[in-house]
Amino acid sequence: MKLYLVPTPIGNLGDITVRALEVLKSVDFILCEDTRTSGRLLKHFEISRPLIPFHQHNEHQMLQNMVQRLQAGATAALITDAGTPGISDPGFLLARECFRNDISVESLPGATAFVPALTQSGLPASSFIFEGFLPVKKGRMTRLARLAEEDRTMIIYESPHRLAKSLVEFCSYFGTERQASVSRELTKVFEDTQRGTLGALADFYGQHPPKGEIVIVIQGKE
Repeated sequence: MKLYLVPTPIGNLGDITVRALEVLKSVDFILCEDTRTSGRLLKHFEISRPLIPFHQHNEHQMLQNMVQRLQAGATAALITDAGTPGISDPGFLLARECFRNDISVESLPGATAFVPALTQSGLPASSFIFEGFLPVKKGRMTRLARLAEEDRTMIIYESPHRLAKSLVEFCSYFGTERQASVSRELTKVFEDTQRGTLGALADFYGQHPPKGEIVIVIQGKE
């Protein structure tokens, strides 16, 4: 009985590891966010394993059933639509429940969006804080006020339709001269990273609405 947490490419399919492919071919079944998205990935690599939907809307209901199947001797892989399970994606609840029931959990290294965004931002990467998606409403101002005093490099995920508004908001909390970068569509055909002050980035994206996955990296307080 074993659960594997398997990262999948965030864009370029060539980023999947040989070990990830070996695990996906060997397990009894694969838990995934969207069977259509994961089905295309498995088809590309000629992998034929049963796919079971496991996402933020059903993971609580599915938890005990999955634990029971693993306790019965099954091996499973958990994948998300892109990136590493548990990083702003389902994974934590199932891993925790496996630990509580003495089921072995193994996490494979692999793709996640914030690492390339950080290392190509031009900002210090020796010490950083990953915030994922900030609260949209309740608790957002409190979180931003706390982050305004953070001296480590900050990494934040954002949706494209909220990016321009969030950058303006960041200017009011962190100052318009704070250095930052915005990475979009990492590893994909239209990958792009814009670097500059928060003020300049807010102006740019106010005039150029983006598409795709967004990672914001912000300099810590000096």
